[in-house]
Amino acid sequence: MTRTMPSADQSLYSGLIRLHILHHACHQPIFGLGMIEELGRHGYRLSPGTLYPIMHALEKKGLLRSKEHRVGGKIRRVYSATPRGRKALNAGKERVRELFGELFED
Repeated sequence: MTRTMPSADQSLYSGLIRLHILHHACHQPIFGLGMIEELGRHGYRLSPGTLYPIMHALEKKGLLRSKEHRVGGKIRRVYSATPRGRKALNAGKERVRELFGELFED
């Protein structure tokens, strides 16, 4: 199922996108195109011009670190979570659990 989000709603999901990026970066090194595809599987349609500034901002905050790797003659920037990023993800998970609990109370 693909969810297409109206542009006005995209700002509501920006934190979820950041958490999603951190989640994957905690499990294995990630790269931009791979994350665009992964987020696309969850209905988020991001362009490189949207995703890369998010990843750069996460790196600037110390949540991700990047290294350049040569892949088939091309240079690819690969990101991994830092200890601070792992801690931020764990805190984010707790807040998401609390929020989801409230959102889905009956």
